[in-house]
Amino acid sequence: LKRTRPTIRQEDIVKLAIGRKEAKDLEFTDWEEILSEIIVGDAFGVDRMDYLLRDSHHTGVAYGRFDHFRLIDTLRILQYPTSEGSDAMSAPALGVEHGGIYSAEALMLARYFMYTQVYFHPVRRIYDIHLKDFLKAWLADGFFSTEIERHLQMTDNEVSAAFWNAASNANHAGHEHARRIVRRHHFKRIYERNPDDVRINPEAGKAVFKGLCNQFGMTYFRHDRYQQTGGAPDFPVRMHDDKVVSSLDISDVLGQVPVVSVDYVYAMPEIVEDAKKWLDAQKDRLIAPSREEDTHG
Repeated sequence: LKRTRPTIRQEDIVKLAIGRKEAKDLEFTDWEEILSEIIVGDAFGVDRMDYLLRDSHHTGVAYGRFDHFRLIDTLRILQYPTSEGSDAMSAPALGVEHGGIYSAEALMLARYFMYTQVYFHPVRRIYDIHLKDFLKAWLADGFFSTEIERHLQMTDNEVSAAFWNAASNANHAGHEHARRIVRRHHFKRIYERNPDDVRINPEAGKAVFKGLCNQFGMTYFRHDRYQQTGGAPDFPVRMHDDKVVSSLDISDVLGQVPVVSVDYVYAMPEIVEDAKKWLDAQKDRLIAPSREEDTHG
């Protein structure tokens, strides 16, 4: 990279690869920020557009599809007035012409549906957990090597071969986790987030998981909690009269796209029935806030 002309610096690549939100210690020019938004931005990043369309195709579902041609055609670099009637303008930002707002809404809805129906499907999530458990048991010290050559040699092929081998070898450190993946003998969901429980205790899943572990043992259960951070992205929209406004001011849809939140507790298949019966009898007690939590609000 140092021999190229003009020189490409390491920080230039970092800025484009992860954007301002993650590279907080780096200084971005306006144009570097726009370029990183085009590649990895929350609103219109090409990475997001690609994975939604690609994953929708390969999983055989329609949730991730949207009119990306129309959206790309209407993308613009726009500026806001800093205040009503002011000539001062904000920093340039990636936005759309008014005709692209519907494609932008479709993109945000596609993302929401893919996350809820595919990425956070409970069966898909538990296989992630089993794979992580296997890797922790199989890898040296439970981590991928950070030595670059060894890291690059660790491809999907090596991992797949390893867990197929582990699944058939009862003496292998990762045998139990690999066997569950290969034979589809995964842990079963016995609890998931619901509005009634959340109103009583926002961390109801954590309380259920803790109670089950105390009753039966930690090895029999897994907890999967995810809460999406932030809401709908706010981006500039150029109206037909050339006035630039906030997307959230003109789109009712964007402001109402739900935040993705999941809270699953899984149990080993061998004790699912016993765990369910115990949980049915004890759930109200488990999720009730303690007196100390009530005191501190």
